[in-house]
Amino acid sequence: MDAQTQNTSLQRLQNVERRVVRVLDIAGGVMEELASPSGPREDFVNSHCREFMKSIKDIQVTLREEIKSACEYRPFEKCDYNARIANEISFQKLQFVLSQLHHLQQTLDRYPSDD
Repeated sequence: MDAQTQNTSLQRLQNVERRVVRVLDIAGGVMEELASPSGPREDFVNSHCREFMKSIKDIQVTLREEIKSACEYRPFEKCDYNARIANEISFQKLQFVLSQLHHLQQTLDRYPSDD
């Protein structure tokens, strides 16, 4: 990954961080409004909840894209998913081969030996 791409990625992540702070501000505003002694203003709560949900979805999309782009140039550190899947596939293949050998042995056992 070149330096320009890395800077762009860091900038996008910093932008996500700012949006997370904004989402927390929105949630705090809604909580304050719900705790208002005169009762919450429905239009305020509705508009802020819509903004909250839209922001959360935008953050999720951005983070998914960043994770995907990170996977394209190098695997995650300490990620053993590929190794585990390869191991599981190999194990299944080995079980199949052993099963076939067992069936072959049973077939051979049915016929008398020439000894």
